Amino acid sequence: MDLLPPVETDPAVSRGNVRASPPPASPPPARPPVPAPDTLHPALWLGHQLGRHTDQAVASGFPALDAQLPGGGWPRRVLTELLLPHPGLGEIRLLAPSLAAIQQAGRLVMLFDPPHDLCAWALAQLGLDVAQLLVINTRCKVVPGSDSLWALEQALKSGHVGAVVGWLPPRLRAERLRRLQLAAQAHDGPAFVLRETAAQQRPTAAPLRLALRAGGADTLELRLLKRRGPPLPTPLRLELAPVLSAGARQRAAQAEAQRAASSLPAATFINLAA
Repeated sequence: MDLLPPVETDPAVSRGNVRASPPPASPPPARPPVPAPDTLHPALWLGHQLGRHTDQAVASGFPALDAQLPGGGWPRRVLTELLLPHPGLGEIRLLAPSLAAIQQAGRLVMLFDPPHDLCAWALAQLGLDVAQLLVINTRCKVVPGSDSLWALEQALKSGHVGAVVGWLPPRLRAERLRRLQLAAQAHDGPAFVLRETAAQQRPTAAPLRLALRAGGADTLELRLLKRRGPPLPTPLRLELAPVLSAGARQRAAQAEAQRAASSLPAATFINLAA
């Protein structure tokens, strides 16, 4: 006697119809790799990289400085802010190579409110074409209510200037500088604004900010306070073009030697045999 229960069978199996097992699921398609942020748009960059620019930068004439500037030179369509303890530190000699290159390309260079009268001979020695320099002095107040910032803003918006250099008034409000930065976006060239060193403690709309100070005879020390990229912990030391020509430097050295010789006291003869 069979004590086991009867085995139930599928009617389909009993009729000879065997069910096919479902096919194995295919693996999901591989996702494309996520692109790096710096490849999506020129305005994006990684924290350890220098930012890029859609417009070709203007070489500064100093390879060590170009290596630390985003884009490899002075940027276009943005403000570059230079902070100085006092005018005449060497800022013109720093900017002269790029300004001269812009003039050689047939474009105009405008200077707004330089603090002192410019020496045409010295500018020519730096390679600048004085006849193609346009100096705007709004501080003379020939027109009542004239505004240097308004004139600088209009020059940036015009689109007909190769480069502008403007000495800004002290204690400038942040919104006025922001307007200049917005106007610089329509300017196909570098735009330099020079301010006092105390402005370092205040925020700026300029994407590039450098602090300048004298590092010795014909030497300038630069600190990159703000740039599109990682901070630069150590300052740069740049050798500037000498102010005097070789002949003038030699004559100055000879005159200094003559003054030093004439200041020596006269020798006194002492007869030790007496």
